[in-house]
Parts: sequence; structure tokens; C-alpha cells
Amino acid sequence: MSDQREGPDGQGRRGKARSSQGRSSQGRSSQGRSGNNLSAVELEVVRHALAGVADEMGAALRRASYSPNIKERADCSAAVFDARGAMVAQAEHIPVHLGAMPASVIAAIDAFGDRLAPGVQVALNDPYQGGTHLPDLTLVAAVGDEDGRLLGYVANRAHHADVGGAAPGSMPASATDIAMEGVRIPPVIVADADGVREDVLGLIAANSRTPDERRGDLRAQFAANHVGAQRLASLGHRYGIEGLARAMTAVCDYTDRRVRAAVTAIPDGVYAFTDLLEVGDGVEIAVTLTVDGDAVTADFRSSGGQVAAPLNAVRAVTQSSAFFVFRMLTDPDAPPNEGCYRALDVVTAPGTIVDAAPPAPVAAGNVETSQRIVDVLLGAFAQALPERVPAASQGTMNNLLLGSADPAFSYYETIAGGEGATPTRDGMSGVHTGMTNTRNTPAEALELAYPLRVRRAELRADSGGQGRHRGGDGVVREVEVTCPQAVLTLQGERRWRGPWGLAGGGAGAAGRDAIVRADGTEEPVPSKGTWTLHAGDRVRVATPGGGGWGPPDEPPPDKSEQPR
Repeated sequence: MSDQREGPDGQGRRGKARSSQGRSSQGRSSQGRSGNNLSAVELEVVRHALAGVADEMGAALRRASYSPNIKERADCSAAVFDARGAMVAQAEHIPVHLGAMPASVIAAIDAFGDRLAPGVQVALNDPYQGGTHLPDLTLVAAVGDEDGRLLGYVANRAHHADVGGAAPGSMPASATDIAMEGVRIPPVIVADADGVREDVLGLIAANSRTPDERRGDLRAQFAANHVGAQRLASLGHRYGIEGLARAMTAVCDYTDRRVRAAVTAIPDGVYAFTDLLEVGDGVEIAVTLTVDGDAVTADFRSSGGQVAAPLNAVRAVTQSSAFFVFRMLTDPDAPPNEGCYRALDVVTAPGTIVDAAPPAPVAAGNVETSQRIVDVLLGAFAQALPERVPAASQGTMNNLLLGSADPAFSYYETIAGGEGATPTRDGMSGVHTGMTNTRNTPAEALELAYPLRVRRAELRADSGGQGRHRGGDGVVREVEVTCPQAVLTLQGERRWRGPWGLAGGGAGAAGRDAIVRADGTEEPVPSKGTWTLHAGDRVRVATPGGGGWGPPDEPPPDKSEQPR
């Protein structure tokens, strides 16, 4: 077991696939729907039109938002769903948002049924009712045609910089239950035919340290859904309600056929891998991957139990991580919709670190445990596809949060690191990898919005793992507090051991964190915790490098002799 934590080079256990339990689903889908006779040209037109709806929603949300976290870092996502709640299109936004967003739509439908009619919007963030962690607030809007008949739903999710809780940013490292992490919102109608419900909007804003910013970001989410509803209604007018429904089904069926064809190219067998999450004495995340024909089962039931710390992941997060890896290794160019995942079963056990039960805290499960789930799945798939799977990337989002009550502000950022090398190239340096797809906050925007100063923002030289192809380097980011006092929270991973290499490649450098006091005294600190900083104090985050691929003493192949 311990050797599997170090790296996935060991051989997987081969054999016939076992029957699976708990098939994951996207919305109300059933397998193998057919009977839709769209031509290839019509199929392409429809699927790009649906994707365009989601893209335009995301653009509207970023333009209209107040917080740098959404406007600058693009920590938000958007998707389109059919009348049953199955995802039919998504923009290429945040993987951990998009894979889990269908659970939010189904939670809204289950909560309100026919009351979720065209013109009605539902807000939620409860991780145990369709959410992921409390800062991620989702708005679901029903969309109808000119006669008020339901065409489908549009939804968007945005990470709000503060929703209350024990520390600014709503990701307190000391949380032992979810009540400490902020306001918990089960599905609630937040807009209807009479407009936005100001009582609900006021309740959400009142639970934040930055209420005006919350109102502004929520109104940006309303605007995004308004744009999506208009565009989806236009498609309904063009194709008719039944024609649009058939087209949506056809697009998902097409994706399913493409993905299953790719799965059949993966050798049948059973492959296992385990890695450690850095909490307590270490908590195992373990997967047994079964490939059988055109279907895959990812069984996480051997993972460790949930903990009294915010590293627990709800099942939606685990599914989202599995969907990301599955799509990446099968047919990443297939239209992203629920058809991508019909061939995948995700099996979990309630009460474990990957399927938390209330009232477990979950704030970092969404951002950190999701990254480790990705690594574990890649480790298992590497045994089946050794020439396709990259070495481990940084495996963390390096969450940095700073805030105070006077002046009132809440700054949140995830920090880039090294990408794992691939069988064909070096890893990229200073990028967001895995379940995040955000940008870095520009120093100018950060300093304009907050009483903070960026003192360092540079690549962390030689932090990538050695190999025939080197892992990408991490970064060093140092932020200084310029107000009298602020609360710092860190939530990171890959500090105990750096990301593993593959095929003989070396591990990337582990991350390091420190507080540099105003007098120059430097205090190394763990990657998870909360501290008080004063004017002139700085926090420094040095992020992990990616793992290397291939033996470092083996020269790269002569590309001139390779077929074009």
C-alpha cells in the first residue's frame, strides 16, 4: 500500500470487472437514448449554439461582478440543462464547479417541482443539498418558451469571497463542523415573476463581512442567468420545444458514443492506487478502477473516514473530480455534457473523506481533497495507459485568504504551481492545474481593491521534478498587509511530500509557507491554519513543482525520426 502512495508505476491487478454499485448520474438521464435523426451538420450547429449560451453567461457574470475573485480570477462557471435537469452544455470554466453543478440543478428541481417554473430562480450553497462548499453559491433559473412551457434550465456558480463563518473568507482551518464555515443555504426561491426577493438577498448579504460585494456579485449572477434564458429561449423559438428537446438528447447521445469508443481502447482490468491527504496523521484516499469493455467503475469505498477538519469532500465533489479525469483521458474534445459520463460509475461510502455526511466541515474538501482525488485516479489510470498519463501536478490550490473587520475586506485567491510533465513534453510552470481553471489576481487589481501589497510574484526556480521531461516550476507569492490588522488563513496540500513523477521521473518540490514579520523575522508555518498579521507583516507561499516524466539520464527521443 505504501509504495502505491509514492507513485503509480506498479502494475495494476488485472482481471474481469466486478459488478458496480451506485451508478453516478447526471440529471435524469437514462443510458443509450436514441432515435434522434439530426444530420452531422445540424448536430454541430446545435451543440455549438448550446455551448455559446454557456460561454455568454460566463462572460456576462465576469463583466458584471464586483469582486476581484470573480471579475479578475474568473472563479465562476455556467452551464445549460434540459427540461429533465440533465446537463447539455457547459463552458470551459472551473472543473470542480461544472462536474458538481448538475447536483445543484437536481436539488432545486426536487425541492420545488412545478414551482420552479419559467421566470423563477433558486439559490443554494448547501453542500449536503447539491452544493460543494459554502462560498460557492449557485443560481438555477427555469427557462420557458413564449407560451410559458419549460424548455430547460440555466445555472451559474460563483465563489463568493466571504459568506460568514469563523474567519474571513469562510474557509477557517479550525472548523470542526459546517456551522463554523458560514451561512448554509438550502434551495430557496430568490427571484420569481415579481422580481428579485430582497428579503432573501438581504439575508445572504447580512451574513457576509462584505455585504455590498455579496449583493453586487449576486446581481451579476442574476444577469448571467438572464442572458442565458434569453439565448435558450431563442433556440426554443428556432427549433420548437420538441425539436430543441430532441436536439439536446441527440447531442448527449453523440458524446456518449464518442466516449464509449475511447473507453474500449483502455485495456480491461482492475487498477488500484492510494495517496495520503495531509491531515492528522494522514488520511488515505484509495480507488479501485475497473475497466470492462466500454464502461469504467471508480470505487472509492476503501478511503479513510471523514475527519473533524474541513478536508472532507461531499459526493458531488468526488464525482466532479472523477468526471474531470475521465473526460481528460477518454475524449476531451467531445462536447461536454452528461453524455460524457454515462460510461462511468463512481462508487463511494457515506461517512468517508470522499462522501462526507453532515455536519462535517467541507470548505477545503472542494479545493484540496478534489485535487488529491484527481491524483489518485491518474495514478490508477497510469497503470492502464502508461504512455498517456502525465506525472502528478502540484496537487493543491494553495488557498490564501486575508481579511479584517476594520477596514472591512475579504481577499481570496488560489495560487498557481507546477504542472506534471507528460510523456511528450515538459510540464508548464506557474499554472493552475486539476480541478481549478482560474487566473492569478493581477497585483494592480489586488492592491486597488484591498489594503494589501504584492511584494513577490515569481517562478520558484528548479522546483519541478527531474526527468526526460521536467515538471513545471511552482511560484513564490508574497503579500504584505498594509492595514493595522488582518486575519490570515492558509489551506494547502503537498507540503509533506512533493508531487510524484512517472516512468522513473523525479518528484516535484514540496510546497512551503512562511510569515515574514515587519521586523524581518521569518516564521515557517504549516499549510493549514489561521494567524493574525499586522501592518508590515507578509505571508509567503512557495507552491509545489510538478513531477517529472521518464528517467532523467535518458536523452529525449530524436523527434526527427518520429512520424509526423
